[in-house]
Amino acid sequence: MSFPSSELLPDCHLFPHEFSIVVTLSISHKDPQRNDYIFSLMDTNSSDRARIKKQKSNIFKTSQTTTKDTQERQVPSLDRGPLLLGLRYSRRRLHFLYREPHGQVKRLVFRTAGLADNHWHTFVLNVKSSSVTLTVDCNLPVEIVPSEPFPSELNIHESRFYVGSRGRWKGLFSGLLRQLVLVPGRDGAAHMCPSPEPQLTALSVPPTLLDLPNTGREGEETGTRHESGISVGLDRPCSEHTQGQLWFNPLKKALYLCDGSHWVTMLQDHHRLDYILEHQILTTTSETNDIEVFQVAGMGVMAALAHRSSAPGSTVYLWTREGFQIYQNISTHGALAWRHFKIGKKSYLVVSNFGAGGGDRSDLEPEIDFSVIYKWSRKRRRFVRLQTLQTHCARDWEAFTINQQHYLAVANHRIGNNHTIDSLIYKWNRLAKAFELHQRLPTSGAYDWEFFSVGPYHFLVVANAFDGVTTSVDSVIYVWVNEAFQVFQTIKTYCATDWEMFQIGGRVFLVVANGHRLVGSGQGRYAINSTIYELDLHARMFVRFQDITTYSAVDWEFFSLGEQYFLVVANSFSGETYSLNSVLYRWQGYEGFVPVHFLPTIGCSDWEFFTWKGESYLMYSSAKAPLSKVFKLKTY
Repeated sequence: MSFPSSELLPDCHLFPHEFSIVVTLSISHKDPQRNDYIFSLMDTNSSDRARIKKQKSNIFKTSQTTTKDTQERQVPSLDRGPLLLGLRYSRRRLHFLYREPHGQVKRLVFRTAGLADNHWHTFVLNVKSSSVTLTVDCNLPVEIVPSEPFPSELNIHESRFYVGSRGRWKGLFSGLLRQLVLVPGRDGAAHMCPSPEPQLTALSVPPTLLDLPNTGREGEETGTRHESGISVGLDRPCSEHTQGQLWFNPLKKALYLCDGSHWVTMLQDHHRLDYILEHQILTTTSETNDIEVFQVAGMGVMAALAHRSSAPGSTVYLWTREGFQIYQNISTHGALAWRHFKIGKKSYLVVSNFGAGGGDRSDLEPEIDFSVIYKWSRKRRRFVRLQTLQTHCARDWEAFTINQQHYLAVANHRIGNNHTIDSLIYKWNRLAKAFELHQRLPTSGAYDWEFFSVGPYHFLVVANAFDGVTTSVDSVIYVWVNEAFQVFQTIKTYCATDWEMFQIGGRVFLVVANGHRLVGSGQGRYAINSTIYELDLHARMFVRFQDITTYSAVDWEFFSLGEQYFLVVANSFSGETYSLNSVLYRWQGYEGFVPVHFLPTIGCSDWEFFTWKGESYLMYSSAKAPLSKVFKLKTY
């Protein structure tokens, strides 16, 4: 469990130099060898980490203070890393760690033999300019006077707080943590002590937990042990008589707490995909090249379908109890793609038009296409035209924000038979309230853009499909440097039609949809591998992770249900037929993604995942039949 430090300290990049940390916990003594992190503050700035890594020092100083219960240590190089601040517990010691200005991590050690007794304890660690004191259960404090005071300018820019860990699987906190409170600028112990129940003294505990019964010290029973309040079964009543009791549902693998009237979820249910139901069939006015599902404030879930036919254009649907219903028709011409984005609280849609209707024109005739940006009017409750931009068979739009500036990237596919043309990056002009050209990037039959960020770095990857001669072309990953995109890495692809970025834990992946490969005398091979790549942080590049056989794939969609992760591919053509299965894959860890569901589709052109009121859905569009389908994902 983690969050950016900016959420806790939004107006300052420096950590307070005087503060208190208040912790209430219960630790079992069954695993005495563990070293558990109660919390940590980790630096995510890679350039700063590299600087610390390069520092070479053999300093290892250990000095004892006047009391045998405390120690001050200089942590050796093996403990160095991105840690800025941390609190770690071993069986008989509490370790307070922080990074000094020169990059060394200092550790102050308090002996705490009585904490690991499976009972609740509250302790306050108070950090002042000249000393650090520990107060356990409002008893007499133990003090350490470090050789150097806590740094007055500990820079926490681009850092994250981790609760119960230091951002790794090793060192996870193994006890019960009831509260973890940061009190800046004053002594938290003075605020809490004396207390009639010092073991459960609370500064910030949810009201439903305040009456939780506890066990006192040895032989001093102050209430029923909370373990005895746990019941197991498929159903349990919650009333005033069972207030404070815990209930574990083995079917849902969920833990609940009775607040006197209803059960409050303490551990989130882990939803697992059980089966997929056909929920709705949409009969559309023509074939659909793309779907965009999004939400508009005050309206709910909406879907824009890019219809190939110009009459009556494309349709925006609104999600209701019965499914998607027609809400607004928008005039389009051979619509290829929709993209929804927001600037502040305002919603926008941009559509790619392709002349008079896609393949109705000769390939030799130059395309003069105009894509249109629409803005949501809260007054009219409709999308209204805002701006028109000239494009060239634009297959995709991508919207993104960098440093509070808003951008649009268009994937220009071709002009006549010329596929080696520029795709464009537009930047939002707040004064003119319009997008203006910002950068040109050379592309080869561009089909898709995908924007993503990893730490402080911003990337944009293009799916290049055809250079006029072959589908074996390089797709390019760009990185944002000095207000523009520069080439970061090239990857060989085969008629690439889509990139999808996703993360599982701390791992970053990119998957490409390869459409087909030209062989022999211009013949196409449609059953080819699409590939998943993983970011190798040490090599600073994406490396091949897994190959998956697909059939003229045109789209990947990633989503998660609870702790399960899925990829669904849009298989569009086998070389003989457009009627074939699209496949849903589930993440199996070491095995990668394995197929778990086969979904019959006809010329599938796009998949979209969305949730609404606790339910999960998948929607697909067909580029070869006037229909789209919505599937409901049943979980247990």
